[in-house]
Amino acid sequence: MTLPASQRIERLHYSRSQKMLELSFADGEAYRLSAEFLRVYSPSAEVRGHGPGQEVLQTGKASVAITGIDRVGHYAVQIAFDDGHDSGIYSWSYLRDLAEQQDRYWQNYLQQLSAAGKSRDAELQVLHFQP
Repeated sequence: MTLPASQRIERLHYSRSQKMLELSFADGEAYRLSAEFLRVYSPSAEVRGHGPGQEVLQTGKASVAITGIDRVGHYAVQIAFDDGHDSGIYSWSYLRDLAEQQDRYWQNYLQQLSAAGKSRDAELQVLHFQP
């Protein structure tokens, strides 16, 4: 089965300095997705749960980076992040949806964070010890 051009990725490039994944599709469309956005919207069960209402709000991911991208067959990639998360398999069609709906998804995420009183920034942990 051949995927439509809108769902065939011709090029993936990750910029470590910008923490941005650049995607080029066979239909000529190109997008940029941040590592944080990809991590927050990982398709893994750890993030999405196993059914409606089981989603886990991802917090403190503003500085997350991608450490690896492995191809999965002819339809997806598995992305590893520096926070240890590596179980999300991003199909070409899912990446296209994320890219096309990026603004809407991002605003929804920011609203969820605000409603939960959480932040994109990692929480500071202060350790006290007796020398």
